[in-house]
Amino acid sequence: MDENEHGVLSGIPPDALTARLTRSTIKMHHGAAWRVDKSNEVHDLVVCLSGSAAYEIDGDSVELAPGDVMLIPAHCRFRGRRTSDHRYTGVAQHFTLDLFGNVDLISQMELRHVVKLSDWHYLGPFVRHYHDTAPSSTTTFAQHHAFMVILTAFIEDAFIRWRQSAMASVENRDALSLHIMLTAARISEDPISERTLPDALSSVPYNPEYFRRAFRDRLGHTPQKFAELKKMERAIHLLSLGKTVQETAAELGFKDPYYFSRIFKRYIGASPSSYRLRSVAKKAAEQEQAEVPGAAQEGIP
Repeated sequence: MDENEHGVLSGIPPDALTARLTRSTIKMHHGAAWRVDKSNEVHDLVVCLSGSAAYEIDGDSVELAPGDVMLIPAHCRFRGRRTSDHRYTGVAQHFTLDLFGNVDLISQMELRHVVKLSDWHYLGPFVRHYHDTAPSSTTTFAQHHAFMVILTAFIEDAFIRWRQSAMASVENRDALSLHIMLTAARISEDPISERTLPDALSSVPYNPEYFRRAFRDRLGHTPQKFAELKKMERAIHLLSLGKTVQETAAELGFKDPYYFSRIFKRYIGASPSSYRLRSVAKKAAEQEQAEVPGAAQEGIP
């Protein structure tokens, strides 16, 4: 499956992935004499903030300049040296990213070694803040989540394709996990279309009942129930925009709004009408609060 317009990670359920920072962030500040020649037991993401450097990764030569992000895969031998007159600064973060707790997701992808982040205009200050606030001897909750923003941006820009060798063998438990993840992603991208679920399941090379059980074991729902859940999440968005229950039900493909209401309450814990009223009231209160300062400036009591 190649990258789609929604992004390679956009449809993956958040609880399917486990990221771990295996050491504190390395704040790079390298002078002219800096050299490196090593390999790491885990993946390493390197972001250049200033200066430049040249690396060799498994025989490939790459250059790093401000705004560039480089992935050094686990167990990969690499060499590096500074190439600019200015000090080479940035961050290096050792990490793992597991799918369903037992599949190394990075090793299942073909990724470019180095990319210049497409949103560097926005992410540059964010990465610098990440560098400046990183603890010297530990990792924190905030640091962990900030790193996921950077890693996600890198994967979206660096992704080429899923490794077909990882998907080919149905006896491979890693392949099963990948097929479950990609099926969930396809469903999440368009849960409304009647073709989404059957099309996603038709490409799975497993016995349907076996795959259904494996999907439920990992995500807590069968593919059918997972598609329902994603429809209800879409319903939340539509109701928060002010659409009526009838309009929302129709847009999601429910002919009977009362049946839609029962499904919504089962997953969300409240009726769609009460959820809509709360959303509309909250939005009105926020709008009223936002208008108060302007009114005060114009001298309105």
